[in-house]
Amino acid sequence: MAINIKRPNGTEDVIPKNVHKWHTIEKITRDIAESFGFGEIRVPTFENTDLFLRSVGETTDVVQKEMYTVMAKESKFTLRPEGTAGVIRAMLQNGLLNEALPQRVYYILSCFRHERPQAGRLREFHQFGVEMAGSQYPSADAEVIMLAKTILDRLGLNKIELHINSIGCPTCRANYHAALKNYFSVRKDELCDTCRDRLEKNPMRILDCKSPICQEIGKDAPLIIDYLCEECSDHFEKLKKYLSNFGIEYTVDPKIVRGLDYYTKTVFEFVTTEIGAQGTVCGGGRYDGLIEQLGGQHTPALGFGMGLERLLLLMEKQNCDYLTPKKCDIYFAVMGEAALEKAMQLSKSLREYGYYAEYDMMGRGLKSQMKYANKIGAVFSVVIGDNEIADGKAKVKHMESGEETLLDLDDRFTAVFEEIYFNRIMEALDDETKDSPLFSFTGEEQ
Repeated sequence: MAINIKRPNGTEDVIPKNVHKWHTIEKITRDIAESFGFGEIRVPTFENTDLFLRSVGETTDVVQKEMYTVMAKESKFTLRPEGTAGVIRAMLQNGLLNEALPQRVYYILSCFRHERPQAGRLREFHQFGVEMAGSQYPSADAEVIMLAKTILDRLGLNKIELHINSIGCPTCRANYHAALKNYFSVRKDELCDTCRDRLEKNPMRILDCKSPICQEIGKDAPLIIDYLCEECSDHFEKLKKYLSNFGIEYTVDPKIVRGLDYYTKTVFEFVTTEIGAQGTVCGGGRYDGLIEQLGGQHTPALGFGMGLERLLLLMEKQNCDYLTPKKCDIYFAVMGEAALEKAMQLSKSLREYGYYAEYDMMGRGLKSQMKYANKIGAVFSVVIGDNEIADGKAKVKHMESGEETLLDLDDRFTAVFEEIYFNRIMEALDDETKDSPLFSFTGEEQ
């Protein structure tokens, strides 16, 4: 009996015909991050569970309900539910914070949370993120937000709003926590079980609860922005000034608290109403106490994460442009063993120059081979048979126009083909495509 094994619920496959969409986001995020001085970092998929308990927070939904944790002999490991904790751990362990500050890193990685799957929310999802460590100044906050905004703009996205807030520092947050306890204690019995526990440990987490009842109770709760100390208030005012200087529009949203315990002062989200309930496409902020909490010296830091699946949903909704999928540059239709060997030799040479070359490996007849060349969208084709082998020449055909050029089947083939290919591609491009940010100075669409 056949076994029908399917992918786990809450995960997705990315098949070859769609991977160019992911490549678009990955290329643009990498290029822009590097233009802001960020270098790529790669970290393990799983970490010691204690890392997330200490950083994310024991009272968060992530730790209490969503982490994938396993025991390996006597060690407890967790698949990363987010990127920041592991990246900061790596920066500490590898001595990056002993080098010139600020340290700036970016990453593209998969994360895992046991949530109810829906559009824009998967159990395995992917994030682009950045972390900047070493600067306590609001100019760094503005710089990181500017980086996120630049990426969203370069992807061609619109109808996205920036929401910002300050959740203060431990000093002013203590007063705010006291005010929240007083507010929620009156209706303590109506809170969900999780939030009743949060009321004593971290009442601010109640504001992030997904329960409709808790959300209703909390709608008139005190606002952190009314409890900021002078330093935090000044930091927030300067951030707003810098964003205005950048020409970045924003809305002060005092309800933003973020879902993780390590945040301090600035928190922000880029949100849209275009993709349903999961409308936050980017979220981040400052976490000045996290590095010290994980065993390092006190080092201010900040960053953000962008969900790639949500970006793709929004790009599809708004009909954004993608990098052109790689198509076969040249297909060799062969008749006979000698022709096949020649096609294999020429393909090897072309591939060394970066061309996508193919030849028949299915024993098809000539007519079927040409149908296959059309199906894979080959730009050029070459038919090689006994006559072409004897003459040492074959016609290179541009599939769309039907134009043919006779080329020698020797060491000069690749160089001459490269000239024909370049000229044909440049003739076919319109001015709008050449001006696109996805089009490189070499004349080839990336």
